[in-house]
Amino acid sequence: MDMGGIEQLLKQKAKIVDFYIEKYLPREFKEDSLVFRTSPPTRKLDLGALNAAVAKPFWDLMDRGGKRWRPALFTLICDALGGDSQKYLDFAVIPEIIHNGTLIADDVEDSSTLRRGKPCTYKIFGLDIAINLSNVMYFLPMLTLIANSRLLSSEQAKRVYEIYVQEMVNISFGQAIDIAWHKGLSVVSEITEEQYLQMCSYKTGTLARMAAKMASVLAGADDEVADKMGKFAESIGVAFQIQDDVLDLVGEEFAKGKGGVGMDITEGKITLVVIHALQKASLEEKKDLIRILEMHTTDVALRKRAVEIFRKYGSIEYAKKRAAALVCDSWEEAEKVLPPSEAKKTLKMLADYLIDRKI
Repeated sequence: MDMGGIEQLLKQKAKIVDFYIEKYLPREFKEDSLVFRTSPPTRKLDLGALNAAVAKPFWDLMDRGGKRWRPALFTLICDALGGDSQKYLDFAVIPEIIHNGTLIADDVEDSSTLRRGKPCTYKIFGLDIAINLSNVMYFLPMLTLIANSRLLSSEQAKRVYEIYVQEMVNISFGQAIDIAWHKGLSVVSEITEEQYLQMCSYKTGTLARMAAKMASVLAGADDEVADKMGKFAESIGVAFQIQDDVLDLVGEEFAKGKGGVGMDITEGKITLVVIHALQKASLEEKKDLIRILEMHTTDVALRKRAVEIFRKYGSIEYAKKRAAALVCDSWEEAEKVLPPSEAKKTLKMLADYLIDRKI
């Protein structure tokens, strides 16, 4: 399978994943929707209100696309470990629904204008609906544990729930650090590469790690194997974030969906590219770069100036190579616990695709 084949695989899995997502968060809530069967209302529901404030804005975002690579990662790891991913597809939706919930919250926190080429959820439906919806999306997918309890042993159910709790704390910490950095609550020039990688491990690595560890548990793997697969998936998530940072600066097609090239500069985000440039640049260029980041400017000339500094010191290329090395190193450990299979080959190709994508 080549990279084109991976893209086709993701498209196929996206359709399947959306079908399963609709079980838990339907396009239109009805009295017999699964959520009400697992937790029946005690009085009369206003279904119209729920459809207007939950179902409609949720599917407005979901129908814009998205790679759905976390559910694909879940199924491939489950199969590669000898499990039956078809049996556990309900669980593949957990990290995907949560991920999209974080996007809605991120857009509010960053005062973003566009998401996947259209106005952000809060811009269309209001702050109140967007914030509440993101909260719904953090908790609702765990109904899978209730709806599919017959498929899991008590130990498996306990481990899946523990993974969920641990990773939800982690993702909140990652977002907190990121917010603090671009609000200037830490000294920019003192933020290290290791601190950035830890922030990414929390923020972007968390849901990939959640998908991998849940898939491992459901496939019957022990804690050691689940941890190795979790670390591999985390490295993919971190590399994915680094590639996002790179594409924000050089990916014209990618940047259209965010509002333009260099939006991370406008938001004052601290990225691996920024950290590397601050380590290598002259004193004057460091001051220039910090000043531009602290301005939160939309000025195209100033954003171009920042990119010039990044290019001058090879910071963009450094970030790309660092991302690839992270995945390569973690794969060396992960592949030792995976028996030969087509799922194993496809898993490695998916990782390579995600860190080499153009959009």
